[in-house]
Amino acid sequence: MLQTTLIVPGLNNSGAGHWQTWLEEQLPDVRRVRHIDWDVPVLARWATEVRREIDEAAGVVWLVAHSYGCLASVVAAADRPERVAGLLLVAPPEPDRFTAFGLRDPRDVACRSGLAEWIPASPIGVPSMVVASRDDPWASIEQTAHWADCWGSLFIDIGLAGHINIESGHGPWPQGLALLNALRDSYTGLPLGSIDDGKVTNRGKRGALARLRHRTRFNWDVFTELSH
Repeated sequence: MLQTTLIVPGLNNSGAGHWQTWLEEQLPDVRRVRHIDWDVPVLARWATEVRREIDEAAGVVWLVAHSYGCLASVVAAADRPERVAGLLLVAPPEPDRFTAFGLRDPRDVACRSGLAEWIPASPIGVPSMVVASRDDPWASIEQTAHWADCWGSLFIDIGLAGHINIESGHGPWPQGLALLNALRDSYTGLPLGSIDDGKVTNRGKRGALARLRHRTRFNWDVFTELSH
């Protein structure tokens, strides 16, 4: 069976010591999402590139995302449930730490609206796991559990593990590989979204990515003007 594992890093990409980079060396048929400005977290742009990679990949796709990459992956997967076999979402941040245009600045009037309203709040239609830490500076365990429940994901609490990155000691991460293997072992050969395309309600012009892209395009000039 043709399949691709797509690595979706978070802000600043995942460097040489990061568990995502280590994971790339452990798996066949793996690639990292390209054409993203890793220093500028504009969700519509990130999710568009993840979706493009899904469309261009060979066979079904497994998404392995970290931090902000989780938000982009959820938005993209909600548009392509027939192509995505599963998602491993590690340390997703609280969406309202960001706006549609980047990091949220609570001092800026133009940045009061967070990303939560643009993130799918219903089951993705694809098997997924959310891995969370109890002392993650980017999200509370309660908020992460809430989003896992919204997405219909298996929630995995790994205790005090920081942001599950290099700084918290997660270079080589065998537990992460084991979780991905468990997710892949549960694959039945039929992504849930392809059972009946007529039941998929969050794709196309009404999909999460379409709404987010419209919001971003509509407000970008105003946002840029206010930022200068």
